[in-house]
Amino acid sequence: MSARTHTRTHRPVSGTVEVRLPWWAVALPAVAFAALLLLIVEPGQAHAAAGDPAIGRLLGRVLGLLPA
Repeated sequence: MSARTHTRTHRPVSGTVEVRLPWWAVALPAVAFAALLLLIVEPGQAHAAAGDPAIGRLLGRVLGLLPA
């Protein structure tokens, strides 16, 4: 007895890619990155970041992205 094969009823539009990720697939790497960054910049070393404005701006943006 032969098995039926399923054929696609619609063809995807060429040139487009659709990727659907669950919310945690984006949130977990972002939280891990922020946690590692906070481990690198300890509160006792905060005065060292004041001398370099680029690092201070980077930390400000990262902390601004985190939900309060």
